[in-house]
Formats: sequence, structure tokens, C-alpha cells
Amino acid sequence: MRPRLRLFDGNEKSESTLTEPEVSIRLEELTRILADAIIWDRTWIQDFADDEVKISADLFEVLSVYSQMRPSA
Repeated sequence: MRPRLRLFDGNEKSESTLTEPEVSIRLEELTRILADAIIWDRTWIQDFADDEVKISADLFEVLSVYSQMRPSA
């Protein structure tokens, strides 16, 4: 099959802007993996530091309240 050439005029969406498929993981497994990577100072943690993740509204609420709590003495 002969390759087709396309003229890019800037109005088309690039194929690289396609969204990646979503996957599900249990919070328990995710926190275990992240905690280990943070303890061992793995470089890939910083590689993904600016990425956004989707979480449920109730988990967000709990995390927000927890982050504002003062550590107990």
C-alpha cells in the first residue's frame, strides 16, 4: 500500500493528543508502591510529580481535611 501524504495546516488535532486509557488500581496497592518509591527516593516520582490523577470526591474531602490537620504532640 502506498503511503499517503497529508498537509498539516494547524487546525487538525494531532494524533499525539489522544488520551491514554484509564486503569484502576486499589488505593492500598497504590499507596504501598508510592510509599516505597518515596522512601527509596526513586527518580520516577519526580517525573510524574506534575501529572494529575482522578480520585473520588469523598477521598478528596478526606485528604483535604487531613492535609490541614496539625500533627499531634
